[in-house]
Amino acid sequence: MTRVIADATLPNRVRTVTDALEICDESGRILGYFHPAVRVTSPFSREELDRRRQDRTGKPLSEVLRDIGAE
Repeated sequence: MTRVIADATLPNRVRTVTDALEICDESGRILGYFHPAVRVTSPFSREELDRRRQDRTGKPLSEVLRDIGAE
């Protein structure tokens, strides 16, 4: 993939964009599309995630498949 470095004004202009953005030149020709990076945050704290990782309850996949008749 080719990388283009934005001039000093572009980051400020696209910082608040939440949807896809069409980027055009001065004559209106489409140059490309910008899709903002999405940051996903967990509703669970780091401690809760660690606790859940340690909790080894449940069934092996083979048992689940047997129970639903998918063997």
